[in-house]
Amino acid sequence: MKVFHYTEVENEPAEQGAVDTYVRWLITEETGAPNFSMRLFELKPNGYSPHHEHPWEHEVFVLEGEAHVVGGGEEKKIGPGDVIFIPANEKHQFKNIGNKPLKFICLVPIRP
Repeated sequence: MKVFHYTEVENEPAEQGAVDTYVRWLITEETGAPNFSMRLFELKPNGYSPHHEHPWEHEVFVLEGEAHVVGGGEEKKIGPGDVIFIPANEKHQFKNIGNKPLKFICLVPIRP
């Protein structure tokens, strides 16, 4: 078992094409997880992820803030407590529309 505070994990800029978006890789293969990685994303006000797709699914739980999530040809408003499932190969994007940071947990498989 491993127990640590999320602030002990580096908050690094997210992938190329993201604006004011940061990620902490909380649980990874290096932590001992064989199947899934857990990430904490933080998008500053007006921040967004790139509009992108990849061959793995996402499971998302929104902790704080307000955003629009784009996927499956639609855009929906999301907030604290909302759960989002994004299937593999679906173009998607998160856009912070509030005046506070958007924070969400995102789980992805280690191997697609």
